[in-house]
Amino acid sequence: MGKFLQAVLALSVIVSCNMENPLLTESPNPYGAPQFDKIKNSHYLPAFKAGIEEAKAEIDAITSNPDAPDFANTIEALEYSGRTLDRVSAIFFNLMEADTDDEMQKIAEEVSPMLTEYSMYVSLNKPLFERVKAVYEMRDSLALDKDQAMLLEDTYKSFARNGAALSDTDKEKYSKYAEELSLATLQFGRNVLDATNAFSLHITDSGDLAGLPDYVRDMGAAAAKEKGLEGWVFTLDYPSYGPFMKFSEKRELRKQVYMAYNTRCVGGEFDNTETVKKIVGLRIAMSELLGYDTFADYALEERMAKTPGTVNGFLDELLVPTLPYARAEVKEVYEFAKKNGFEDSELQPWDFSYWSERYREAEYSLNEEQLKPYFRLENCIYAVFDLANRLYGLTFEEISDVPVYHKDVKVFDVKDSTGRHMALFYADFFPRESKRGGAWMTEFRGQGFYGGKEERPLISIVTNFTKPTENTPSLITHDEFTTLLHEFGHALHGILAEGRYPSITGTSVASDFVELPSQIMENWAYEPEYLDTFAKNYRTGEVIPDSLVTKIIAAKNFLAGYYQVRQLHFGIVDMAWHTLKEVPEESAADFEGKVIATCPVMPPVQGAAFSPSFSHIFSGGYAAGYYSYKWSEVLEADAFSLFKEKGIFNTEVSGSFRKEILSKGGSEDPAVIYRNFRGHDPEPEALMRKLGLTD
Repeated sequence: MGKFLQAVLALSVIVSCNMENPLLTESPNPYGAPQFDKIKNSHYLPAFKAGIEEAKAEIDAITSNPDAPDFANTIEALEYSGRTLDRVSAIFFNLMEADTDDEMQKIAEEVSPMLTEYSMYVSLNKPLFERVKAVYEMRDSLALDKDQAMLLEDTYKSFARNGAALSDTDKEKYSKYAEELSLATLQFGRNVLDATNAFSLHITDSGDLAGLPDYVRDMGAAAAKEKGLEGWVFTLDYPSYGPFMKFSEKRELRKQVYMAYNTRCVGGEFDNTETVKKIVGLRIAMSELLGYDTFADYALEERMAKTPGTVNGFLDELLVPTLPYARAEVKEVYEFAKKNGFEDSELQPWDFSYWSERYREAEYSLNEEQLKPYFRLENCIYAVFDLANRLYGLTFEEISDVPVYHKDVKVFDVKDSTGRHMALFYADFFPRESKRGGAWMTEFRGQGFYGGKEERPLISIVTNFTKPTENTPSLITHDEFTTLLHEFGHALHGILAEGRYPSITGTSVASDFVELPSQIMENWAYEPEYLDTFAKNYRTGEVIPDSLVTKIIAAKNFLAGYYQVRQLHFGIVDMAWHTLKEVPEESAADFEGKVIATCPVMPPVQGAAFSPSFSHIFSGGYAAGYYSYKWSEVLEADAFSLFKEKGIFNTEVSGSFRKEILSKGGSEDPAVIYRNFRGHDPEPEALMRKLGLTD
């Protein structure tokens, strides 16, 4: 029996043996939505094993194909392989972030080596690489379309960048490093979640609530009730942590909460300090094996920036002119605090949020208590839907016949102006202990064509907004509304995808380009013409007064220099870790402190460090890529200026943005895609002007 026939028979056996597993059977739900109502933890491991076996059989079918390698039987066949494994992985790892438990964490640790082994089975597969290389070498004679040429280029580079050209000895080393790295990043993420959940501030004396607005007190009371406690509970989840630090008059309590947040995973049960070093060391070893000077050289090769020198130059180009503004802003806040009773010689980090909020209130007569009644979450959700309708002709209809993974999740059927189904949109807004902090967009399935038939995407956004209480609905801050617009921008990038090949559609773009569609959406949060359409007082129905909108706009760039330097600090530390050629001997906290000591704006705090909980770079996809937030801000500042010139709801501009950027995914070079939309390359000055950081 030939290998090809064996592979086909193996696939049929896999299918027949797993008819009862909802992860392995075709979903009967509308648009093939996941069967969340039937999936149990016990289904994951068998599904991963079956998916890996099926995927390996598909790879074997490619390598054993007696026909000469060509684009269809090698590149496209590889692109479409592993669909079952992709589906299982998308569901499992998304729920690991949004609704996890200890059993899932253990499954992840068991599955991680299996996935790494499969990844190596593909990327270090010599016969497979030879076929890919053969097609790549005749690329000039193939008359490929742009997206096909990009897929071929990406496929070949993926093999080269993942060890396919290594010697057998080095391939074995690479596989070992990759498996260890996978487990280390999993452990890092688990420690951050556990450390975040381990702390809570339990208040029983109402005097300790001084300064906290009613909504923050209600939130604390609700958290205490959930834990079966009297009084109020505040946690390190950002909807709790952020307002507490901003409003609490109790300096010692602010310090306690600040230290808990900023020493997460620094020592103790959930220590990540050595895990950071392990991850960095493994990345160094892997990049050296592949012939790169540093991990940053390896990571940046496939991004717009291309080299560490370009990134460091970019960060410096923003940092140098911004530092004087940032330091002046901190001084202004300190002088204000001194006039209002602050007695220390300098502000500490646990003082800054509190006093800067008091200063903002005094300077702009604006505070969150004034604004929150106008930003009821339900109104905000439908406001972003309305914006998508005005710009892109999309409609969002809530549906109830699609199962969800948690009762808080809502699902919407997205259609375009012709009634064509574009996507299912899942929205998961509220914090819980099973969900990590922050906000993000993801997908349970991307867009693509399979056997000539299109599958539309299953898109999700996850946030941690304030839950409704017994006394008030869910009211979000203006900053949180901006976050909602940001993540919805990512969602639109996925919803409006129109490519052939899943690996280069939607948000599958360079990481320093992927934030453009999200960050540009934030601009509408400051447009009176848009705010007037939905920002209404939830008690009275009154539209937000012009005076408040004027204050929002006036305060838009409040502390812009400080916050820009803070973001640049994250990018600088990220690049410092990933341009190393050997692991430093000093602690993670000491290394981080040394890096940012050259550009401080606040006094350092002994023992505090963000690296051990810096999930973006140590358990997420932003290693040597955190700079991309600022890089994309430059792009969006330049891009939104066209909307400002033509009109913020101008359909000619939005149509061009959809066609040239949102729908193209990674089918072309991002620099070319941007120039096609804007007609020129953006420059950092566009961002500095937008932030008011110019003389």
